Amino acid sequence: MERDCNEIGESQYNNKEEETEEVEGKVGDKEDEDDDEEEEEDDDYEFRFKSGINPLEFVGENASGLQIYQQFERLEYEALAEKKRKALADAHLSEGPAKKARQEDISEATMDEIMQVINFGARRKSKKRKKRGRRKGSRNKLSPEILGMLGDATLHYANGRYKEAISVLNEVVRLAPNLPDSYHTLGLVHKALGNNKIAFEFYMLAGILKPKDSSLWKQLFTWSIEQGNVSQTCYCLSKAITADPTDISLRFHQASLYVELGDHQRAAESYEQIQRLSPNNVEALKSGAKLYQKCGQTERAVAILEDYLHGHPSEVDLGVIDLLVAMLMEINAYKRAILKIEEAQIIYYSEKELPLNLKIKAGICHIHRGDTEKAKIYFSVLEFGKSHDHVDLITEVADTFISLKHFSSALKYYHMLETLDGVDDANLHLKIARCYLSLKERVQAIKFFYKALDQIEDDVDARLDLASLLVEDAKEDEAISLLSSPINLDPQNIDQNPDKSKPWWLDGKIKLKLCHIYRAKGMLEKFVDTILPLVRESLYVESLQLKIKVKKRLRDSVLFERVKKVDDQQTDGVFCGSRPIVTPADRMKASRARKLLQRKAALKEEKKAAAIAAGLDWQSDDANDKSEQEPVKEPPLHNLLRDEEHQYLIIDLCKALASLQRYYEALEIIKLALKSGHNILPVEKEEELRSLGAQMAYNTMDPKHGFDCVKHIVQQHPYSIAAWNCYYKVISRLGKSYSKHSKFLRSMRVKYKDCVPSIVISGHQFTVGCQHQDAAREYLEAYRVLPENPLINLCVGTALINLTLGFRLQNKHQCLAQGLSFLYNNLRLCGSSQEALYNIARAFHHVGLVTLAASYYWKVLAISEKDYPIPKLPNENWDVAENQNHGYCDLRREAAFNLHLIYKRSGALDLARQVLRDHCTLD
Repeated sequence: MERDCNEIGESQYNNKEEETEEVEGKVGDKEDEDDDEEEEEDDDYEFRFKSGINPLEFVGENASGLQIYQQFERLEYEALAEKKRKALADAHLSEGPAKKARQEDISEATMDEIMQVINFGARRKSKKRKKRGRRKGSRNKLSPEILGMLGDATLHYANGRYKEAISVLNEVVRLAPNLPDSYHTLGLVHKALGNNKIAFEFYMLAGILKPKDSSLWKQLFTWSIEQGNVSQTCYCLSKAITADPTDISLRFHQASLYVELGDHQRAAESYEQIQRLSPNNVEALKSGAKLYQKCGQTERAVAILEDYLHGHPSEVDLGVIDLLVAMLMEINAYKRAILKIEEAQIIYYSEKELPLNLKIKAGICHIHRGDTEKAKIYFSVLEFGKSHDHVDLITEVADTFISLKHFSSALKYYHMLETLDGVDDANLHLKIARCYLSLKERVQAIKFFYKALDQIEDDVDARLDLASLLVEDAKEDEAISLLSSPINLDPQNIDQNPDKSKPWWLDGKIKLKLCHIYRAKGMLEKFVDTILPLVRESLYVESLQLKIKVKKRLRDSVLFERVKKVDDQQTDGVFCGSRPIVTPADRMKASRARKLLQRKAALKEEKKAAAIAAGLDWQSDDANDKSEQEPVKEPPLHNLLRDEEHQYLIIDLCKALASLQRYYEALEIIKLALKSGHNILPVEKEEELRSLGAQMAYNTMDPKHGFDCVKHIVQQHPYSIAAWNCYYKVISRLGKSYSKHSKFLRSMRVKYKDCVPSIVISGHQFTVGCQHQDAAREYLEAYRVLPENPLINLCVGTALINLTLGFRLQNKHQCLAQGLSFLYNNLRLCGSSQEALYNIARAFHHVGLVTLAASYYWKVLAISEKDYPIPKLPNENWDVAENQNHGYCDLRREAAFNLHLIYKRSGALDLARQVLRDHCTLD
């Protein structure tokens, strides 16, 4: 017996190492099971309240809005952080020398412990597969007391004792704050009481504590839709999808919501996820592809559709093929589209005829590739079939021919639609008319344009095209009647309907075409009356836009709308503080708008405080801001100053106004055009407009309107005598008190010191003011620059003689002799001309030397002077009828009249009458 025991001990001792290894393996398996259990616990992670927090503060009147939502986020963050710290601590412990520790434990163990390990290792391994993870209900097991209270609360709710149920449930929440059933029951109780808002908040708490309850989140999603809170709806919907990823209806709701919000990218991705979950859902596939196409990702949409076709080699939905071919045609991949149609015919329609819409698309692709003959083979089915069943296809074919400028072929298919019912005859007739117009068949085009206008009178483009055809056929009167307003027109009806669109006869294009016809026919008054209001309004709007573009400001209402778009729609409750679903661009706009509103509010408070401190009544300037920020309406004629044709129209309008002697209106148009088109109009157009303004400035009663034009011409041509003549004509009517003239003249004299005309004009101004000494000083300065100029010598001589007749001059004879010497110098330079002789005679006559004056008058009478043209402005290119009589440069009548005065004063009356009879009598 002793030997047997020893043998048993030896055998057990010999197998010790093998059994120890088996034990270690089982311990390792146990550790793996523990790790799997931890992973399972991570998967079952749920939000939990920390101890010391009363969850009832999160609902009802105790809720504090954004702070509550932030408290939720903080608690959830702390819970996640605690779980992560625990995982890291377990990882550090498992990294130690586990095997060495086990060996030390075994060496130091007692015999009982070793036998226990041996017996444990000797157990037979169960063949039944063990369940991994923790057992259900093994964690946070509820006490019988809480279970009983929950049962009592449920009975109170079922029997309608809501107050008792709420009291019991509040105690349950205090004892077990992480129990979702209590919040769910509280939601039921408050819903029964009609407190829907509080009920929703309790349901939300239950959902947060139990995130995998899909039915609860679906109910919360439905309630959020009823409340109209978009951000809350998106949140609950995302939670419901997370809880039940296989529910296709939820994902359809999510995609529809993204479409409603305008986020087509996310909507397309949602439809793509639906198609992955349900590969046979064709509607989701097509919707996702269309949304990708709308986002500009056509190739991705094509790839999705192609993948679907590859996955269905035997049978497929026709709409998918049709959509795929249409997308390929849109990106001009006509060869790929034809290949797809041919593949569909081989794979899906090998034993039956290809659908009609695919045939038509194949024909259209062949047209674009230049194979017209093959396209006609596909289109032949439209000719032999029932046309009224294929109206859309026939229209598509005809429109394709028009886009490729095959107008004859397009007419063939358009005429097929003429006799069909249900076709838009007006648009059809317009298309036919434009086809005939492109083929230069004016008679047929006019016929179909009239047919179209009988049904759509407000089509401006059709009227313009028809009017152009009538003008080409020399039917201007018919074109005018076509473009003119109706005869039986009640203007009160238009004013009483401000919301109604503007009638066609007030359209700017119609007025422009009509004025071109009037101008071609020479009807200036009609031309001016038609186009002048439009040009004036357009220029005025352009000038206002120049001021507004300097500093563009948005209304406060626009800023508030931008901020409101990203703000939370709910001001209190559990969901307060969530961020709405908006694009990053809208969020950035809202941020800038919020800052701008804050600055405005701060500035307003400063103004208010300053006004109160000064003892003034403070009034908000919101009304002024609103009036200043009113949008400017669109001009009737777009690109008036940028289009070359419109630039010529403005010049022609100003010329027509000048011909009609409507100078003020012409100057107004010129002023507005130069102001608005400062950096837009070409230089030659600006010069022409200023030249027109200068010519009209002298003819107006108030030359101030044209002073700027004349001034600019002088600035551009500072040494031009003609420019200075025009300038002096204008300022001679303004008077000496016009400040702009004096300032401009001083600046020109400083800038151009050798510019004689400015000096002479200054001397003329002193002469008009009887300041002869100052005038003589100015003239002598000009004489220093141009001593051989006849006009300057005449001006100096005249000024000195006028100075001689003053009372304060002591050496009058010397001054008179100097003046006469300048006049004789003028006579020498002019070659003894009639004008020079007359000036000397007039000077002798003026100082009382009548004998010498009479002799020079007789010399004037002996000379006949021819007429000279009046100097024109620089860049002047239009004709003005000169109302000048023949002989306006001859001075013999003036000389004869002055000579008769001398004879009459000396008593020679007969001689005086004889002079008048010979030289001042009309034949």
